[in-house]
Amino acid sequence: MASSGVHAGRHIYQKSTIFLSNFERICPRRNFAWTVSACQKAAVASQGSSEEIVIPRKKTWNKEAVLQALAATVKRDPTASHYMFQDDPYLIPRTSGEFKLYSLSQESGRSAARYFINTYPKFFQKDFAEPHIPCLMPENFQLQIEEVSEAALVERIQLRKVKAAVDMYDQLMQSGTTLSLDLTNDLLDLICLYGDQDPKQDDTDPEQRAEDAEEVQEEPKKGRGRPRRASEIIRVVWRESNNAERIFNLMPERDSRSYGALIQGMVRHEAFAKAFSTYTDLLNNRLTADVNTFNALISAAPELKEKYVEKWELILDLLKQMVEQNVRPNLLTFNAVLKALRRCGPISRSQAPLVFGEMTALGIKPSLASYNHILSIFCRTSTSTQGHTGMLQDVLNRISGSSFEPQDPEDMLFFLNAMRICLEHKDLEQAYRVHSLLQEGDNWKMLGDSYQQNLYFGRFFNLLCMMEHIDVILKWYKELIPSMYFPNPQGMRDLLQALDTDGRLDLVPQIWKDIKQMGLDRVELVEEMLSLMAREKHSAEVQEAFAECALDMKRRFVPGTSNKPALEWTASALGSTTAILLAAQRRPQAWEMMQLFKDNNRVPSDALMQDFLSSIKEVQDSRRAVELVQLSAGFCLPTTPALVQRVQQEFELTEEQKEALSSLELSSDDTM
Repeated sequence: MASSGVHAGRHIYQKSTIFLSNFERICPRRNFAWTVSACQKAAVASQGSSEEIVIPRKKTWNKEAVLQALAATVKRDPTASHYMFQDDPYLIPRTSGEFKLYSLSQESGRSAARYFINTYPKFFQKDFAEPHIPCLMPENFQLQIEEVSEAALVERIQLRKVKAAVDMYDQLMQSGTTLSLDLTNDLLDLICLYGDQDPKQDDTDPEQRAEDAEEVQEEPKKGRGRPRRASEIIRVVWRESNNAERIFNLMPERDSRSYGALIQGMVRHEAFAKAFSTYTDLLNNRLTADVNTFNALISAAPELKEKYVEKWELILDLLKQMVEQNVRPNLLTFNAVLKALRRCGPISRSQAPLVFGEMTALGIKPSLASYNHILSIFCRTSTSTQGHTGMLQDVLNRISGSSFEPQDPEDMLFFLNAMRICLEHKDLEQAYRVHSLLQEGDNWKMLGDSYQQNLYFGRFFNLLCMMEHIDVILKWYKELIPSMYFPNPQGMRDLLQALDTDGRLDLVPQIWKDIKQMGLDRVELVEEMLSLMAREKHSAEVQEAFAECALDMKRRFVPGTSNKPALEWTASALGSTTAILLAAQRRPQAWEMMQLFKDNNRVPSDALMQDFLSSIKEVQDSRRAVELVQLSAGFCLPTTPALVQRVQQEFELTEEQKEALSSLELSSDDTM
């Protein structure tokens, strides 16, 4: 026991040594002048930590602790759909399109209900719930104070009524009322946040939203010569001399918060040059910007310069000014620097590790967005592949087994980007590690919306189909579909390719049932499945299953057999179906397929005609052989003379059949 413990201890020490060396290789500790002060504070804190340790007398639990403990005992059912769809089993989606439609419809229903509750709260005042739950009761968005007063302005700011708040501010100014600096800053924050427009909420009037959209559409025409696209109509832009700038200029005194609100609003709404000009005014007035203002300026820095060196120099200048103004950076500061470095070209690879090292030296724990920026800098597809998965491996060594909480909006992009890197470089081992990290704690919440979830699992399943054994692929297939992933036709095509690679085409009929259930029975996918089943000969049992599957697929080409439009026959699909039926010794049904060639103006291949004749020879059906030759002559196939010769040599013909073949032979000679 002792020797095993020593061995385990050595193993842990070796792993920790490797980990630390790798991390130092990624993030050498260099500083921008914050590190020295941070180390001094850490030393003082360590000296004070030798005092008495106070042990709390009881453990304080949050209100959701019991529910979280119960939820931890329940495992996901891979055979069931996602829990968000289980309210109405009839409408459970089967395809990715239905999944998106259901999600949007569900959210649209919530938005409609929220609109009516918030617009007409007087009709929803009765509360029958026991116990009373205030957060589920409708909020009051109607203005209660009509007179001109500071209280009315505060109410409009709290209800986020931008235009009403501006109107109330103007009335107060006209009446000679002096407003406090904090209240004016609150109004400025509101205007800058929403771009001098009422927020596009679900509880606003639809007519008002349409009017606002028209205003946004008409405004930029003064400065642009092209019409606005729909995506630009939705985006709010910073207007010239808007209410934010007007109120800012009317303020008798301004502090750092006033300038910060205006700068952040300009950056948010893409007025980058004006944001830096306002920052210059802040410095000229001997004021100090706060950390949020610097974060906004850092994120806007790449938009102001063209050359990579100039972009980075501007970022460095902002960081130095933070040090001079004694502004301590936070997590969002370093994330803004790392994100800006992604647009600095080759410089980013040399500077990103220094920024990351400074971040850890200050004791700021990186978020998933921080690691996502590192991966985006070092794992670009346009550069060489050397070292890409090594960087991903180092990042995973750093964060494996950790549970993260949302701290940055771009935290949701880490898992999607990491799985993209694994797929591009076909690194299955790191993909498993990424997926294992996703399952730690509440990390699954960092996967984003339904679209990002489907994209993540699609990439993971695609990589599995390329790199794993078919038995493992099928295990993941049952685990992910349909509870977590609604595959698209490309995903099912990857699965078919994996079946073909491992020689398990006998599972194609089973996969067809899933494809049909998920609504992916499109002509390209059906044609590919028929081609796989018709390519090689299998045992009689497998060929019989293939024949039944092909006949089931045939129904998708017959109008009125399903609630979907019928598929259009192609020559390849007709030929593969005929070959499958011939291999299963189903000649009458195969002959029906030959008639479909004629009905759909499709031409069979010469090889198919030769195979069909070989199948007829097994039963010595001379009548069908002559009809096959006549059909071939009707299609003017080059193989018709060879078919005539084979029938004459290999079948016992009547005089009438010999004359028919002779006439076909003469006509084919005349054609040639």
